[in-house]
Amino acid sequence: MKPTARSVVVVLLGAATGQQDWSQYVQPFIGSEGSIPGTGAGGGDIWVGASLPFGSVKFGIDTTAANASQAVLNGGWTPDGNVTAITGLHVHGTGGAPKYGVGGPQMPLTSIKSPINLLDNSTYSQPRIGHDEASVGYFKSQLQNGVTIELSGSRHVGHMEYSFPASTEKHILVDVSHYLPAPPGGPSDQKYVGGEIHLQPGGKLYTGFGTYIGGWNIGPPMTVYFCGNFDSPADKYSTCRGYNTDPVSRYQTYSNGPIPQATFNLVGLDEVSGPMNDRIGALFSWNSSASSSKIGSKVGISWISEAKACAFINAEVPHWDLNTTRQMAVDEWNRDVFSKIQVPTGPEANETKLQMLYSNLYQTHLMPSDRIGENPLWETEEPWFDDFYTLCTVSLYHLLQPSYYEGMIRALIEMWRRQGYMPDGRSGNYNGYTQGGSNADNVLADAYVKRLRGGINWTDGYAAMVKDAEVLPFNNFDPSDMTGSTMQGRGALEDWLKLGWLAEDVDTRCVSRTVEYSANDFALSQVARGEAGDPTDAAKYLNRSAGWQYIWLSNVTSLGFSGFMAPRLSNGMFNTTDYDPLGCGSCEGLSITNEGVPWEYSFTVAHDMQSLIAKMGGPETFEKRLDKMFEPNAAQQSLGVNGAGITTIFNIGNEPDFATPYLYNYINKSWKSVQNSREQANLHFNTSYNGLPGNSDAGALNSWLVWQMIGLFPVVTQPVYLLHSPWFESISISVGLNATLRITAPGLSDTNFWVQGVKLNGEQWDRNWFNHDELMVNGGTLEFAVGDEPKQWETGPLPPSPGHVDLGDLGF
Repeated sequence: MKPTARSVVVVLLGAATGQQDWSQYVQPFIGSEGSIPGTGAGGGDIWVGASLPFGSVKFGIDTTAANASQAVLNGGWTPDGNVTAITGLHVHGTGGAPKYGVGGPQMPLTSIKSPINLLDNSTYSQPRIGHDEASVGYFKSQLQNGVTIELSGSRHVGHMEYSFPASTEKHILVDVSHYLPAPPGGPSDQKYVGGEIHLQPGGKLYTGFGTYIGGWNIGPPMTVYFCGNFDSPADKYSTCRGYNTDPVSRYQTYSNGPIPQATFNLVGLDEVSGPMNDRIGALFSWNSSASSSKIGSKVGISWISEAKACAFINAEVPHWDLNTTRQMAVDEWNRDVFSKIQVPTGPEANETKLQMLYSNLYQTHLMPSDRIGENPLWETEEPWFDDFYTLCTVSLYHLLQPSYYEGMIRALIEMWRRQGYMPDGRSGNYNGYTQGGSNADNVLADAYVKRLRGGINWTDGYAAMVKDAEVLPFNNFDPSDMTGSTMQGRGALEDWLKLGWLAEDVDTRCVSRTVEYSANDFALSQVARGEAGDPTDAAKYLNRSAGWQYIWLSNVTSLGFSGFMAPRLSNGMFNTTDYDPLGCGSCEGLSITNEGVPWEYSFTVAHDMQSLIAKMGGPETFEKRLDKMFEPNAAQQSLGVNGAGITTIFNIGNEPDFATPYLYNYINKSWKSVQNSREQANLHFNTSYNGLPGNSDAGALNSWLVWQMIGLFPVVTQPVYLLHSPWFESISISVGLNATLRITAPGLSDTNFWVQGVKLNGEQWDRNWFNHDELMVNGGTLEFAVGDEPKQWETGPLPPSPGHVDLGDLGF
């Protein structure tokens, strides 16, 4: 049943431009709640607000948590909790500790009398009345004090409109020291460490900057510049300041004492934090008897300067009409995102499927953040992107957003060129957190083998990959795992080079990282054999990609099956004491596997399925074992909030299992890939507020569903797509720079979806896969014949295993 905690505004704005309006199908609150209605724990950790595709800014509200154990504060918006500010920098669907909640923060107030203290947002934070509302490019919330907040935005600018109750005080607080808090005492706390604010005469314009440290990636200081203005001059305006009451290591602070009141500067128009890193801000007040109850505001944000933040306002939102700003956002989303996958939308169309497709397509395009021209670290002609998290959406970007995608890859290489390593995750101009391998290597290899070239310097790209594979990164002593770098590169590289696997007595996440390092080295072998690499390295990295075989223990049994990835010691012995392939303890930084049990990781060898199937006992046993992954109540590991309610070993809530339902293609039984992937999608994805089976991970989970709905699945680091079954009778997909792939399935229905045969470009097709060059460069046609019964229709060659290495019988 659909929870009622939030509601959606559907606004048919697209008609103004003459193009079809796919934005009407977007439900921004999908995934906003978990299994407990009204709370975020176990949900998609999604962000709700106003943004453009890959927008540099994401304007929305910041909230507190009614119950910290059931809250998701990492992105700012939560289904419950009080509003503390409207800010411009947020992340989406990331999980983990908060990041940002900064950038010209504003808070509308109807009183500043005691007990309100402008230095303490708990004294003025506001519960929400009714339900937040949202549509593409638009957000609305009503506060308990009677103020209604509406907002939209452009690429670098937020556009707000505040409606105050009649005859009430009208104040807007600008708190430079505002940021998203984490539960106290954690290593990933954010902190404010200084800033400035400058008011211009006339009461309409202010500029400034804030500097902040910490957050999800334990980042160093980052400085964010802002420029704000109002559509009408304030009757009173003043800067204010007070002690920084939040303790900050190695900074001056007054903690553990009572919070003093803010001090107003009634003479000057400038405020600087100074050597005590005071909290600073400004208060703008309007006459309560003024005829208009609406106050409009625009805030530009830049990583370079206050002047640039102001210039963004003039260039991107020169007007004061909020509907115009919203219309511009809708137009861009329709043109640059939704039009890239077109399905029938007439009266006979299934509204739920349309909402699932376009809502998940929307959420895949909120991150990373396009900050071209906004690199504060050095001058560069290279494109610049930030806020990379899981790097799992890239195969979709390759098809739909080749220009953006080229820019992302060039940015990753530029990070190596200037800072030493490509990130696995990055935010606020700083690398971290790395859960497994150096997976930017997989991203580059995937683009390379699919022949993405453009302005990418692939010689440098390969060198960046080699750095990951050969040079141990420095230990950043992350309190969550102090055994090696969690910031970048491969933190356990020393054992990988010495042993060929990661040793449990030395290395954390020894099983899962051995699997990931194997995939990373296969990625290197793919690029090494091309013109940008070194062909003499291809064999070396291919052999290293077989490292997973060194931790395959054939005599371990579980649920009637033998042979699993298992923890191995540095002396070569396996440690099977208390080892169970169905468990992984906390499944986090200090466990043997991360975000999955060894049962799951034992299937994640996409580059050498030939060897994996042989080690599992051949195709017949492999099939039965894969069936077990989808058997209800077979799981024994507690999944916590990610995957709550999932009882199968297969856990679609986390990335290690994304490819698993499609592995039946490797034994020419794609009908089982259709059966299990569709069943999981129908079970765990829907259009309710609890419509995602785990955190979105910056759109990764959403991209899985998009691939599912179009009937294809990409094999990352290979130019290969596996076929299953689409959800629409007709799909037109933008591929390459100016081509179209048309997928059809005449007669498709909810019961008539089993593939009976396939035609590719009009010719009968006998393979359950195809190569990138066959359809994804110049486009073409893919026609599915469907029926109401499963059929093993494929008779051609199996999908390739280009990383096949036969190490023979290793004796264990």
